[in-house]
Amino acid sequence: MHVLVLPKWYPGLPDPQLGDFIRKQMMAVAELHQVSVIYPCPLILPVAPGEILDQTDGAWELRCYYRPSTLGFMPVRKILNYIRYRRAVRAGVARLLHERGLPDLVHAHILTRPVHTAFLLSRRWKIPYMASEQSSVHLNGTWQGKSGMAKAIDRFLFRHAARTTAVSAHLAASLERAGLGRDHVVVPNVISGMDRPLPPPGPHDRFMMVADLVDSTKNVSGTLRALASARAHGHDLHLEVIGDGPDRELLHQLADHLGVAPRVRWLGRLPQADVLTAMASTGTVIINSNFETFSVVTGEALASGKPVIATRCGGPESFITPESGVLIPVGNDDALRDAMIRMAQEHGRYSPAVIRASVSQRFSPQAVAKGFDAVYREAIAHG
Repeated sequence: MHVLVLPKWYPGLPDPQLGDFIRKQMMAVAELHQVSVIYPCPLILPVAPGEILDQTDGAWELRCYYRPSTLGFMPVRKILNYIRYRRAVRAGVARLLHERGLPDLVHAHILTRPVHTAFLLSRRWKIPYMASEQSSVHLNGTWQGKSGMAKAIDRFLFRHAARTTAVSAHLAASLERAGLGRDHVVVPNVISGMDRPLPPPGPHDRFMMVADLVDSTKNVSGTLRALASARAHGHDLHLEVIGDGPDRELLHQLADHLGVAPRVRWLGRLPQADVLTAMASTGTVIINSNFETFSVVTGEALASGKPVIATRCGGPESFITPESGVLIPVGNDDALRDAMIRMAQEHGRYSPAVIRASVSQRFSPQAVAKGFDAVYREAIAHG
């Protein structure tokens, strides 16, 4: 079938990593179905707005760039940006119909604009639409802080979708508690790296984080404090951090203040292939997040045969077993320190082959494509 995909996030200018997890899902689906992506993307750069089309990996990907308003008065700015978003959508849809024809199904990723657009197109074309959710706003209280009208609109859109999916059971339960539908199908993200040669166990004293440097979400500062505490207890451990973000300077300063700067390497933001290469040489991967809807990094670490220390933040619980890592409470520096020390001491008992096997069947591109294929067929049959 021909599926039109409308994502809220998708790789492109100015961020080639934004929404890469959505793209991986849809590239998996493209092995089974005709996939067309329209991504209206705000772009504040000294280039003219316009469309860029890629036809790679079996999919048709149209990025429709528009220049967002920068007015200081938020209500007017939001109205102007919505108008420009809709204009970009119209341009993309016109090109889609001319080059690809009418789709059989509209698949929107993440509230609210993409799902609202899918609703309008489904009414115009008399075809079903479905909605997938991956955003952490449903876990960190942001969605609950929306106005009553905004929440009512979101509930309306999910209620009228032919089918809805969530990236994890934890997120699905949160959506249901918020009144955003029921009976969500869980379709996970694709985990990269399982096609690579399995690396050997890394150094027992080497740890790695792969995270945006947004400390309120990823709690990199807690890892730095745990590292300093482990050192104070006589354990000389080392940490590498892949990622960048608004809290970079504050975290660098904290490492200096704690006296662990010589034991921390800041690698910055790396392309996906380079992340997996770096991960192959570490000993243990840490996910110290306050909340996660899925945690692709956890899956990639396990696919690389690396044990993981992760918080019970919503996503990693579906991955981690006693054979693949350790789960700790959220926001507990002492628990993280103890887990790091124990992992360094017991690192030899973790088998890379057993760790990879724990994720190879559930999170492969083929498994994700099969999951969406079943949902699409239900949406067409009952939409």
